[in-house]
Amino acid sequence: MARECEVCGKHPTVGNSVTHRGRAKYLGGVGTKVTGISRRQFRPNLQRVRVTTPNGTHKTMRVCTQCIRSGAVTKRVHSAPFKLPTGESGSAGAAAEGKGKKK
Repeated sequence: MARECEVCGKHPTVGNSVTHRGRAKYLGGVGTKVTGISRRQFRPNLQRVRVTTPNGTHKTMRVCTQCIRSGAVTKRVHSAPFKLPTGESGSAGAAAEGKGKKK
């Protein structure tokens, strides 16, 4: 189905939309009355997310927000552009070590 979470399988469910009128008793009214009941759909909050799969590839999936918040999927991590590898020892490392030291 189109409106289904690809991780947990959450899908639309049906329920009732209840319409009320009147003023609540605790607010000084005579109470609320049900004026109509009609059928409705409760749809999951689906988001398109770029996900990293276990084998390391990236894939776009439709996932509900509960799966995103619970960590059931791992979002794709962008690599920072223009960043040098950390294992490289150059003049930048030596300058950072000597900084702030006075003899």
